[in-house]
Amino acid sequence: MFKLDLRLFSEAVQGKKLVYLFRPISKESTSAGTALAFTTENGRTKSKDAESTATKDGSIRTPGVTETEITATCIMASDDTMIAALETAMEDDELIEVWEANLEKVGTEEGTYKGAYYQGYLTSLEITSSAEDYVECSLTFGINGSGQSGDVTVSATQQEIASYVFRDTDIVSS
Repeated sequence: MFKLDLRLFSEAVQGKKLVYLFRPISKESTSAGTALAFTTENGRTKSKDAESTATKDGSIRTPGVTETEITATCIMASDDTMIAALETAMEDDELIEVWEANLEKVGTEEGTYKGAYYQGYLTSLEITSSAEDYVECSLTFGINGSGQSGDVTVSATQQEIASYVFRDTDIVSS
């Protein structure tokens, strides 16, 4: 009889547990990497072109260089300064740092998670506003090289960027 191992299904990572943080490199001494508020989707694509050379024995494929792109789509927050900072970095041809962190896999130190670090340029920014929906922002980053795996520090504040933060019933002082 065929047995199905249900543990295989418990290994799936929910999309909200794979987070991306961004920072223009000029801000490295003044601000931490920041997630985009109200992110609806992220993606990372690796692709490679290959040339074919005809031979008497058949074609030979020669792989090209691997190219990496990271995409992000979010609903624009009314007080979001990160989109403006990324747009300015794009206009100034400024390098942007990108971290990918898997919040399901704890790193070697407290507050860290398994992930990867990338550097690249914002190559596309599209802001879409329809009459019936929220303003949506789509970003594409062209990555230099292939990135480096490692532990990514993600603070509780960074994790809460797109979530409601619990507030108690106490009076909040200014």
